[in-house]
Amino acid sequence: MGYSCGVVSSSKVRSFLTKEERISLLKEYKDDLDKESQGVAERIKDLEKS
Repeated sequence: MGYSCGVVSSSKVRSFLTKEERISLLKEYKDDLDKESQGVAERIKDLEKS
């Protein structure tokens, strides 16, 4: 999912998000970053074992 100020839907494009929508998107973005960080840490461990 893209993390931008606007939301694209099939019927229209919104330029502004509500506070709740921004919070939700930021939480989702943080979760994705946490998962990415975990994957990087696992890859580093795998490389160090080799």
